[in-house]
Amino acid sequence: MTRTQPLSRYKVPTLFALLAVLALAGCQTMYYGAMEKIGVEKRDIMVDRVDNARAAQQEAREQFSSALDKFIAVTNYSGAELEKQYRILKDEYEESQSRAEAVRERIQSVEDVAGALFTEWSEEIKLYSSADLRRASQQQLNSTKKSYSKLMLAMQSAEKKIEPVLAAFNDRVLFLKHNLNANAIASLKNQRQSVEVDIQALIKDMNRSIAEADSFIQSMSGE
Repeated sequence: MTRTQPLSRYKVPTLFALLAVLALAGCQTMYYGAMEKIGVEKRDIMVDRVDNARAAQQEAREQFSSALDKFIAVTNYSGAELEKQYRILKDEYEESQSRAEAVRERIQSVEDVAGALFTEWSEEIKLYSSADLRRASQQQLNSTKKSYSKLMLAMQSAEKKIEPVLAAFNDRVLFLKHNLNANAIASLKNQRQSVEVDIQALIKDMNRSIAEADSFIQSMSGE
């Protein structure tokens, strides 16, 4: 198969606006068909979406790291403006929640195009008249599926750890909201290690997933 070109190469503003509407509306089949007509194959879209998922995980990783830093700062706080400290943690939680949702959506978009690509590829393999070429294409498909499965395992493993971390973080934000006093801060400090361990484990999984995305993009781009 030919080397994948970056999706950003194809810049037709009006058409892309229409294609974006189709994609948002869930008309994936129409979207892929329209993209194909302007020379953008499912393979290109898949690489682009993996890249977007990688970017979303990088942003989420930075946000959770920021949230941890702010949480530690609050547990060390000894001033009187506890309402302000609660607002800081609440903002961090909401931003983390937003980043988590972006990660989920990007992973789903990768799964959508992967399903369409692999189905099309499997059907087109049957059209070969050359047994050698058919065999080579099947081997390439199997290799791509294997790389994709490894990528999805890493992405989904990291994504599954997000919700428990968010839930635990939200518990502590609510606790501070309902108990704006020094004892509440002291209680949060006692739980700091647990929060640190959970977030560090999540960041480690995200780093692994990002590395898998890098590897997958490189293999799909033929570099």
